[in-house]
Amino acid sequence: YRAGFATTQQAYEEAYYTLFDALDWVEQTLTRQRYMAGDLLTEADWRLFTTLIRFDAVYHGHFKTNRQRIVDYPATSNYLRELYQLPGIAQTVNFAHIKQHYYGSHVTINPTQVVPLGPQQDFTLPHNRSRV
Repeated sequence: YRAGFATTQQAYEEAYYTLFDALDWVEQTLTRQRYMAGDLLTEADWRLFTTLIRFDAVYHGHFKTNRQRIVDYPATSNYLRELYQLPGIAQTVNFAHIKQHYYGSHVTINPTQVVPLGPQQDFTLPHNRSRV
């Protein structure tokens, strides 16, 4: 949000680099362990899930955080698919609603309120998290 709502180049760049430092750290962590806190699924994973599931569809373009997509992080994208595929989780994710909210409610960022049709995403693809 700090990058997306930045009103100066310096503020945007600081938030951008902080965000991607954090995503790089998440990728390194998930390369070594299955979940954020180790071998057990915890609240930390679900808090991260809500950010990751929105990232490629909204944050990447809408908030100008476009260095990489989550799909470009191998461990993180597999982790995201694993969580999405747990029983009952996919039914809680409504991309049409998510995108309509972000692109429609932030008029200072998207004055036309046009909602993009993409990206195409498939969270049902196999993941490799059981090997970690």
